[in-house]
Amino acid sequence: ITCPGVLLKDKQELYLNVFVLGQYSKTECVPAVFPLFFQEKLVFEKVRYSKIYPGFNMALCVVSVLYSFVYFPIKVCIFFLVGKVLATYEENTRDFLFPDPKLTHGHRGLEREILMKRSPSFTGIAPKLRFSTISIISDSLLSLGRSHIQ
Repeated sequence: ITCPGVLLKDKQELYLNVFVLGQYSKTECVPAVFPLFFQEKLVFEKVRYSKIYPGFNMALCVVSVLYSFVYFPIKVCIFFLVGKVLATYEENTRDFLFPDPKLTHGHRGLEREILMKRSPSFTGIAPKLRFSTISIISDSLLSLGRSHIQ
């Protein structure tokens, strides 16, 4: 996370809190000096069960799962250790994971940047978050004729 020219008055450590697919994950704390380096992998998993009928097109099922991600919000927050919010970023999960107009992801792990919205108590410029995502969608047959999609 970069924020050129900004010195934080509060010297407490910071962490990143990410909410995706109904799950929270938090990074380890880092010193409150820009640039902030979080070298962690955060893993989120969403399991969907559906019955597959003879002649059913699995690709259509996968597309419906991806479109349903519009209804799952993502929220990324930078917090001071005491719980004060420094900046946030909110978007729907599908647009966050698949920013292209199409639902296919051509470059695995492509690095991206987003501008975060600073909190009213933060007087610096908006922090920029650099990250990469990898999405894996798989299916497997389960007992009782259900299909498992991640």
